[in-house]
Amino acid sequence: MTRLQLEIALGTILVLGTTIILIIFGFSENRRMTRFEEAQQAHAIEVGADLYEINCSGCHGLKGEGIEGLCPPLNDRHFFTDRLEEVGWTGTLEDYIIATVSSGRLTSTRPEHYAGQGKPAMPAWSEDLGGPLRRDQIGNLAAFILNWEATALEQVVIEELPTPTPSAEELEDPVARGRLVFLDMGCGACHAIDGVSTGTVGPGLSDIAEVAATRVEGMTAEEYIRESILMPNAHIVEGFPENVMPQNFDERLNQEQLSDLVTFLLAQQ
Repeated sequence: MTRLQLEIALGTILVLGTTIILIIFGFSENRRMTRFEEAQQAHAIEVGADLYEINCSGCHGLKGEGIEGLCPPLNDRHFFTDRLEEVGWTGTLEDYIIATVSSGRLTSTRPEHYAGQGKPAMPAWSEDLGGPLRRDQIGNLAAFILNWEATALEQVVIEELPTPTPSAEELEDPVARGRLVFLDMGCGACHAIDGVSTGTVGPGLSDIAEVAATRVEGMTAEEYIRESILMPNAHIVEGFPENVMPQNFDERLNQEQLSDLVTFLLAQQ
């Protein structure tokens, strides 16, 4: 074999080897990108789950089941199959969720079932419109809500987890019990308490015991807090809209829960 033939053979081998490496790398890159996208989506859903629990569960239910007379369910067949047609939305469901969360809703589209007849039915959550959430956070919320499609359409059935048993402290201490009521009722979605919640739709409650005692002349802090829970529009804090806080806590809370909640809030000072 001449030197020229050897150089040609080596060049051919080099080209073939490079081509094979590129092909292998291409397949690996596709798999890598797929895994990366799946990881990103999983992270978005995980972050969205935390945001939903803090900001949305108080009105739409911890599992997206909705609260009768207050807010509609998001984890049901109607939302995934008929909602866009119902409201005349021509885009995707993801775009609809992002738009609705961002700008809120002035009136309910189903006033016969849910609140909002001429009143704000849902506040704007986008920080661009005065809400507490960034655009990426709203996108994460949408990812989490869309993740319910399989269960909403009954394609997947998730086994119910047992309800955690409250500790002895939570059962005996009214402040601890009241904290559970505050979290279970979704109050933290709108109200911030140091170390407990970060909501910004409603006024902060970290020093509510001290503030409540000065709000209305002749009314004690306990009386003011109790009336504010049962009749939210009786005392509107400057800078916050009326008709945003649910008006039916007198139906949703029994007397023991109400007393525990008031006791918990009186401990915030």
